[in-house]
Amino acid sequence: MERLFASMLVIFLVGIACGVDMNKTAMDANNETVQIISGGINYPAYLAAPSEEGKLPALVLMHSFNGLEQGYKSMIDMLASEGFVVIAPQWQTFNGTPRDVVVGQLITDTVAYLKTRNDVDSDRIGLTGFCAGGRYTMLFLPQMDEFKSGVAWYGFPYSGGFNNESKPVELIDELKAPMLIIHGTYDQASKIADIYRYAAALNDSGKYFELKVYQGQPHGFMIDKGQLSQSDAAKDAYWQMATFFKRTL
Repeated sequence: MERLFASMLVIFLVGIACGVDMNKTAMDANNETVQIISGGINYPAYLAAPSEEGKLPALVLMHSFNGLEQGYKSMIDMLASEGFVVIAPQWQTFNGTPRDVVVGQLITDTVAYLKTRNDVDSDRIGLTGFCAGGRYTMLFLPQMDEFKSGVAWYGFPYSGGFNNESKPVELIDELKAPMLIIHGTYDQASKIADIYRYAAALNDSGKYFELKVYQGQPHGFMIDKGQLSQSDAAKDAYWQMATFFKRTL
Protein backbone atom coordinates (compact mmCIF):
# COMPACT_ATOMS: atom_id res chain seq x y z
CA MET A 1 0.00 0.00 0.00
CA GLU A 2 2.87 2.44 0.76
CA ARG A 3 4.35 1.78 -2.68
CA LEU A 4 0.99 2.48 -4.31
CA PHE A 5 0.55 5.90 -2.77
CA ALA A 6 4.20 6.78 -3.30
CA SER A 7 3.98 6.39 -7.06
CA MET A 8 0.51 7.51 -8.01
CA LEU A 9 -1.01 10.95 -7.77
CA VAL A 10 -4.00 11.12 -5.46
CA ILE A 11 -5.47 14.59 -5.19
CA PHE A 12 -8.25 15.40 -2.74
CA LEU A 13 -10.75 18.21 -3.17
CA VAL A 14 -9.34 21.46 -1.81
CA GLY A 15 -11.41 23.92 -3.82
CA ILE A 16 -8.56 24.70 -6.20
CA ALA A 17 -10.95 25.40 -9.06
CA CYS A 18 -14.00 26.75 -7.29
CA GLY A 19 -13.74 29.80 -9.52
CA VAL A 20 -14.52 27.83 -12.67
CA ASP A 21 -17.63 29.22 -14.35
CA MET A 22 -19.76 26.18 -15.21
CA ASN A 23 -22.22 28.44 -17.05
CA LYS A 24 -19.49 29.63 -19.38
CA THR A 25 -20.51 29.60 -23.03
CA ALA A 26 -18.17 29.09 -25.93
CA MET A 27 -18.27 32.64 -27.27
CA ASP A 28 -15.20 31.97 -29.41
CA ALA A 29 -16.31 28.53 -30.57
CA ASN A 30 -18.88 27.00 -32.89
CA ASN A 31 -21.02 23.91 -32.34
CA GLU A 32 -23.04 21.69 -34.65
CA THR A 33 -24.35 18.16 -35.11
CA VAL A 34 -22.38 16.07 -37.60
CA GLN A 35 -22.85 12.53 -38.86
CA ILE A 36 -20.37 9.72 -38.24
CA ILE A 37 -20.75 6.75 -40.59
CA SER A 38 -19.97 3.53 -38.73
CA GLY A 39 -21.06 0.01 -39.57
CA GLY A 40 -22.90 1.34 -42.59
CA ILE A 41 -25.19 3.61 -40.57
CA ASN A 42 -25.12 7.27 -39.54
CA TYR A 43 -24.62 8.26 -35.93
CA PRO A 44 -25.31 11.87 -34.93
CA ALA A 45 -22.44 13.46 -33.00
CA TYR A 46 -22.29 16.79 -31.19
CA LEU A 47 -19.21 18.78 -32.20
CA ALA A 48 -17.77 22.02 -30.84
CA ALA A 49 -14.63 23.67 -32.18
CA PRO A 50 -12.75 26.92 -31.53
CA SER A 51 -13.12 29.58 -34.19
CA GLU A 52 -9.37 30.19 -34.24
CA GLU A 53 -7.28 28.84 -37.07
CA GLY A 54 -4.55 26.25 -36.78
CA LYS A 55 -4.08 22.63 -35.76
CA LEU A 56 -5.64 22.02 -32.35
CA PRO A 57 -5.87 19.10 -29.93
CA ALA A 58 -9.09 17.10 -30.13
CA LEU A 59 -11.18 15.01 -27.74
CA VAL A 60 -13.67 12.20 -28.21
CA LEU A 61 -16.27 12.27 -25.42
CA MET A 62 -18.38 9.20 -24.62
CA HIS A 63 -21.57 10.03 -22.72
CA SER A 64 -23.18 7.87 -20.03
CA PHE A 65 -25.98 5.36 -20.60
CA ASN A 66 -28.43 8.23 -19.95
CA GLY A 67 -27.60 9.59 -23.38
CA LEU A 68 -26.11 12.87 -24.57
CA GLU A 69 -27.72 15.12 -21.99
CA GLN A 70 -27.55 18.90 -22.22
CA GLY A 71 -24.93 18.94 -19.48
CA TYR A 72 -22.47 17.15 -21.75
CA LYS A 73 -23.10 19.65 -24.53
CA SER A 74 -22.39 22.50 -22.12
CA MET A 75 -19.16 20.79 -21.06
CA ILE A 76 -18.15 20.27 -24.69
CA ASP A 77 -18.77 23.94 -25.46
CA MET A 78 -16.62 24.93 -22.47
CA LEU A 79 -13.78 22.67 -23.60
CA ALA A 80 -13.99 24.12 -27.10
CA SER A 81 -13.69 27.62 -25.67
CA GLU A 82 -10.42 26.46 -24.08
CA GLY A 83 -8.91 25.37 -27.38
CA PHE A 84 -10.07 21.78 -27.97
CA VAL A 85 -12.04 20.35 -30.87
CA VAL A 86 -14.52 18.06 -29.08
CA ILE A 87 -16.90 15.48 -30.51
CA ALA A 88 -19.44 13.26 -28.76
CA PRO A 89 -20.91 10.43 -30.87
CA GLN A 90 -24.35 9.32 -29.69
CA TRP A 91 -23.43 5.67 -29.30
CA GLN A 92 -26.92 4.58 -28.19
CA THR A 93 -28.66 5.85 -31.32
CA PHE A 94 -29.56 2.39 -32.63
CA ASN A 95 -29.07 0.17 -29.59
CA GLY A 96 -29.19 1.11 -25.95
CA THR A 97 -26.80 -1.71 -25.02
CA PRO A 98 -24.46 -2.20 -27.98
CA ARG A 99 -21.65 -4.73 -28.04
CA ASP A 100 -18.15 -3.43 -27.39
CA VAL A 101 -17.06 -4.12 -30.96
CA VAL A 102 -19.80 -1.78 -32.22
CA VAL A 103 -18.76 1.01 -29.86
CA GLY A 104 -15.09 0.44 -30.61
CA GLN A 105 -15.73 0.77 -34.33
CA LEU A 106 -17.74 3.95 -33.75
CA ILE A 107 -14.87 5.44 -31.75
CA THR A 108 -12.43 4.45 -34.51
CA ASP A 109 -14.64 6.06 -37.16
CA THR A 110 -15.05 9.17 -35.02
CA VAL A 111 -11.27 9.53 -34.81
CA ALA A 112 -11.07 9.04 -38.59
CA TYR A 113 -13.56 11.87 -39.01
CA LEU A 114 -11.50 14.15 -36.74
CA LYS A 115 -8.42 13.47 -38.82
CA THR A 116 -10.20 14.81 -41.92
CA ARG A 117 -10.66 18.22 -40.32
CA ASN A 118 -8.24 21.03 -41.05
CA ASP A 119 -8.40 22.28 -37.46
CA VAL A 120 -7.33 19.01 -35.79
CA ASP A 121 -3.80 17.94 -34.96
CA SER A 122 -4.07 14.18 -35.50
CA ASP A 123 -1.12 13.60 -33.15
CA ARG A 124 -2.98 15.17 -30.22
CA ILE A 125 -6.26 13.32 -29.70
CA GLY A 126 -7.63 12.31 -26.30
CA LEU A 127 -10.49 10.14 -25.07
CA THR A 128 -12.85 10.78 -22.18
CA GLY A 129 -16.06 9.17 -20.97
CA PHE A 130 -18.58 9.02 -18.15
CA CYS A 131 -20.15 6.00 -16.45
CA ALA A 132 -20.46 3.46 -19.30
CA GLY A 133 -18.34 5.94 -21.24
CA GLY A 134 -15.80 5.78 -18.41
CA ARG A 135 -15.62 2.03 -18.91
CA TYR A 136 -15.14 2.60 -22.66
CA THR A 137 -12.29 4.98 -21.87
CA MET A 138 -10.61 2.38 -19.66
CA LEU A 139 -11.30 -0.31 -22.27
CA PHE A 140 -10.27 1.41 -25.50
CA LEU A 141 -7.47 3.73 -24.37
CA PRO A 142 -5.12 0.71 -24.17
CA GLN A 143 -6.31 -0.63 -27.54
CA MET A 144 -6.17 2.48 -29.71
CA ASP A 145 -2.80 4.11 -30.36
CA GLU A 146 -4.49 7.20 -31.80
CA PHE A 147 -5.24 8.40 -28.28
CA LYS A 148 -2.39 10.11 -26.46
CA SER A 149 -4.20 10.37 -23.11
CA GLY A 150 -7.56 9.73 -21.52
CA VAL A 151 -9.83 10.73 -18.63
CA ALA A 152 -12.15 8.07 -17.19
CA TRP A 153 -15.05 9.40 -15.10
CA TYR A 154 -16.60 6.99 -12.62
CA GLY A 155 -15.90 4.01 -14.85
CA PHE A 156 -16.17 0.26 -14.30
CA PRO A 157 -12.74 -1.41 -14.48
CA TYR A 158 -14.04 -4.82 -13.42
CA SER A 159 -17.19 -4.88 -15.55
CA GLY A 160 -17.74 -6.66 -18.85
CA GLY A 161 -20.33 -4.08 -19.79
CA PHE A 162 -23.85 -4.62 -21.04
CA ASN A 163 -23.02 -7.92 -22.72
CA ASN A 164 -20.47 -9.37 -20.29
CA GLU A 165 -17.47 -8.86 -22.56
CA SER A 166 -13.88 -7.81 -21.84
CA LYS A 167 -13.04 -6.11 -18.55
CA PRO A 168 -10.76 -3.03 -18.68
CA VAL A 169 -8.52 -4.46 -15.96
CA GLU A 170 -7.61 -7.28 -18.35
CA LEU A 171 -6.02 -4.77 -20.75
CA ILE A 172 -3.71 -2.95 -18.35
CA ASP A 173 -0.58 -4.42 -19.92
CA GLU A 174 -1.53 -2.80 -23.25
CA LEU A 175 -1.94 0.69 -21.80
CA LYS A 176 0.65 3.19 -23.04
CA ALA A 177 -1.10 6.55 -22.71
CA PRO A 178 -1.42 8.44 -19.42
CA MET A 179 -4.85 8.25 -17.80
CA LEU A 180 -6.66 10.38 -15.24
CA ILE A 181 -9.30 8.57 -13.18
CA ILE A 182 -12.03 10.69 -11.54
CA HIS A 183 -14.31 9.10 -8.96
CA GLY A 184 -16.50 9.79 -5.93
CA THR A 185 -16.26 7.91 -2.65
CA TYR A 186 -20.05 7.51 -2.39
CA ASP A 187 -20.39 5.92 -5.83
CA GLN A 188 -22.80 3.02 -5.33
CA ALA A 189 -22.76 1.81 -8.95
CA SER A 190 -18.96 1.61 -9.17
CA LYS A 191 -17.50 1.13 -5.71
CA ILE A 192 -14.49 3.21 -4.76
CA ALA A 193 -12.83 0.02 -3.47
CA ASP A 194 -12.73 -1.28 -7.05
CA ILE A 195 -11.11 1.95 -8.22
CA TYR A 196 -8.40 1.67 -5.58
CA ARG A 197 -7.89 -1.98 -6.59
CA TYR A 198 -7.62 -0.95 -10.25
CA ALA A 199 -5.17 1.81 -9.30
CA ALA A 200 -3.05 -0.74 -7.46
CA ALA A 201 -3.02 -2.96 -10.55
CA LEU A 202 -1.99 -0.02 -12.75
CA ASN A 203 0.74 0.85 -10.29
CA ASP A 204 2.04 -2.72 -10.12
CA SER A 205 2.27 -2.69 -13.94
CA GLY A 206 4.24 0.57 -13.94
CA LYS A 207 1.55 2.50 -15.84
CA TYR A 208 1.31 6.26 -15.50
CA PHE A 209 -2.01 7.43 -14.11
CA GLU A 210 -3.46 10.11 -11.88
CA LEU A 211 -6.36 9.57 -9.50
CA LYS A 212 -8.70 12.32 -8.37
CA VAL A 213 -11.05 11.23 -5.58
CA TYR A 214 -13.95 13.36 -4.30
CA GLN A 215 -15.06 12.43 -0.82
CA GLY A 216 -18.84 12.16 -0.50
CA GLN A 217 -19.61 12.42 -4.22
CA PRO A 218 -22.00 9.89 -5.82
CA HIS A 219 -21.99 8.25 -9.22
CA GLY A 220 -22.61 10.70 -12.07
CA PHE A 221 -21.88 13.78 -9.95
CA MET A 222 -20.99 15.94 -12.96
CA ILE A 223 -24.54 15.91 -14.32
CA ASP A 224 -27.44 17.14 -12.17
CA LYS A 225 -30.92 16.52 -13.63
CA GLY A 226 -29.47 16.57 -17.13
CA GLN A 227 -27.50 19.77 -16.62
CA LEU A 228 -23.86 20.42 -15.77
CA SER A 229 -23.56 20.46 -11.98
CA GLN A 230 -22.64 23.70 -10.25
CA SER A 231 -21.10 22.00 -7.20
CA ASP A 232 -17.57 22.75 -6.06
CA ALA A 233 -16.64 19.13 -6.79
CA ALA A 234 -17.91 19.42 -10.36
CA LYS A 235 -16.05 22.67 -10.93
CA ASP A 236 -12.82 21.19 -9.64
CA ALA A 237 -13.28 17.96 -11.60
CA TYR A 238 -13.81 19.87 -14.84
CA TRP A 239 -10.64 21.85 -14.15
CA GLN A 240 -8.72 18.64 -13.45
CA MET A 241 -9.79 17.17 -16.80
CA ALA A 242 -9.08 20.31 -18.82
CA THR A 243 -5.63 20.85 -17.33
CA PHE A 244 -4.74 17.16 -17.63
CA PHE A 245 -5.47 17.22 -21.36
CA LYS A 246 -3.53 20.48 -21.76
CA ARG A 247 -0.53 18.79 -20.13
CA THR A 248 -0.71 15.49 -21.98
CA LEU A 249 -1.86 16.38 -25.53
